[in-house]
Amino acid sequence: MNVAIVGASGAVGQEFLRVLEEQNFPVDQLTLFGSKRSAGRTYKFRGKDYVVKELTHGDDFKGIDIAFTSAGASVSKEYAGTITKHGALMIDNSSAFRMDEDVPLVVPEVNGEDAFNTPRGIIANPNCTTIQMVVALKPINDLSPIRRVHVATYQAASGAGAAAMDELVEQYAQLQRGEDPTIEKFAYQLAYNVIPQVDVFMDNGYTKEEMKMFNETKKIMHAPGLDVSAMCVRVPVMRAHSEAVWVETEQPLELDAVRDAFDKAEGLVVVDRPADKVYPMPLDIAGKDPVFVGRLRKDLTNGNGLTFWIVGDQIKKGAALNAVQIAQYIIAHKK
Repeated sequence: MNVAIVGASGAVGQEFLRVLEEQNFPVDQLTLFGSKRSAGRTYKFRGKDYVVKELTHGDDFKGIDIAFTSAGASVSKEYAGTITKHGALMIDNSSAFRMDEDVPLVVPEVNGEDAFNTPRGIIANPNCTTIQMVVALKPINDLSPIRRVHVATYQAASGAGAAAMDELVEQYAQLQRGEDPTIEKFAYQLAYNVIPQVDVFMDNGYTKEEMKMFNETKKIMHAPGLDVSAMCVRVPVMRAHSEAVWVETEQPLELDAVRDAFDKAEGLVVVDRPADKVYPMPLDIAGKDPVFVGRLRKDLTNGNGLTFWIVGDQIKKGAALNAVQIAQYIIAHKK
């Protein structure tokens, strides 16, 4: 297939290159695009050097089969027509089109079939926190429909990009030297701290990130009546997001049945031996493909409730890997 990556120099763009290679994705021709500042940079893929081209409103996407885009919502909105006009399928990692009715929002393990309904030639990749949560919700929902979800997230610096990861490292070094830390990518110092704000606040007191989880979960799971309430928190972790999740189902579920469903679920790995202090942690999960789940137990406040802990790599499954898996799903199930 002829593949393009838009935003090739960013953290997710670089992850696209690694994931395409790891997944042995069928790439016949690769084209990299970036901003005027990034144009001319060279990146290696499968032993060959590729030079980043400047993204323009030309015909560079003629002959492209799939374009993975991760250059921000404003770029995606501006260039969507340019990318898709010759028939390329745009798999977009930004928030630009996620809630558009005529754009599917896809996590292959949950709603892969939606990827075949693309009237605009665009598929949206969900928000990272939503992706890993719905992978864990799907096997529960198959046992008994979920009524409501409460979730608290513990989000790594990687969620704010490569510069944010660099800033966290630099903050620790600056504090060690007795200097004032640089604060540019976060609202406050992240080193030795947690910040109960991810993205901007909305009029209802929730942040944009929290409302993404509210809206996107309903769309992906085809459950407009599903209630979701989120508290999103930035923590001083380099990579991989964690989430504490509380779920209420229509019928009470036995833990053994839920654990068995988790074991059989695609893209989910159970790491749950609390007696041995074995549970998922971001330090162990960074760089890995699946979502990891542990600390499964009954909710003591709700007879129909469950609670559990999940960890997933934000840049892999939360971004580049999910987008590539969408393309793989389409190839494998092409009608």
